[in-house]
Amino acid sequence: MTYTSILVETRGQVGLITLNRPHALNALNTALMQEVMGALETFDKDENIGAMVITGSDKAFAAGADIKEMADKSALDMTTTDLVAIYGRIRTIRKPIIAAVSGWSLGAGFELPLACDMIIASDTAKFGLPEVTIGVIPGAGGTQRLVRAVGKALAMEMILNDRKLTAQEALHYGLVNRVVPVSDYLNVAILLADEIASRAPLAVRAAKRMINHSYESFLNDGLAEEKQVFYSLFNTADQKEGMQAFVEKRKPNWTGK
Repeated sequence: MTYTSILVETRGQVGLITLNRPHALNALNTALMQEVMGALETFDKDENIGAMVITGSDKAFAAGADIKEMADKSALDMTTTDLVAIYGRIRTIRKPIIAAVSGWSLGAGFELPLACDMIIASDTAKFGLPEVTIGVIPGAGGTQRLVRAVGKALAMEMILNDRKLTAQEALHYGLVNRVVPVSDYLNVAILLADEIASRAPLAVRAAKRMINHSYESFLNDGLAEEKQVFYSLFNTADQKEGMQAFVEKRKPNWTGK
């Protein structure tokens, strides 16, 4: 597939997607997000890929949505075109997705990392949801996912009063996994993705699904499904190989079956 707004490559078992609209600080328009989703779905189907990384530039992961694309639309236009639906589709990707964030990560450019499974940040990263300053609210999951990530009080301040978090603050509040120098953040994200990709693929996908179930649903429902999925993995070759390798104190050979 030919891409115009992103760069796509593989690094071993890792699929790497780089947002590539430098003239607009990687502002997220519909065309770019469709390309991101298409690349994620392609990697998700590739048996040689175990995890994905989405990144931007050192200056900006993404400075927000492309406001020019939305400025003149009515409520009916927005409802009909459903521009933000694609952010929800990211949750259909079975394999882990890590956001490697440096510089500005604002508005929709913050909601995209929030929709991913983990975030590695450079020490220059700045996170915010400034939509209230242009008369709207976060519409691609920001009001829901941010509360779960950092708690109600801080989410209120960020969304209602345009508070931005530094990388170190984001680490303190549990929003990101690690903060590293700008020179290292992408390599650290790729290394983490590669480590995850080396593990039992069916178990990794099942674990991701159940963590998200717990994150997004009532606890009792999540516990019930978690148990069922846990038991179902005992019918896989990888479970047999993994436990046998543990007993024999050797490295397992995963087959994804």
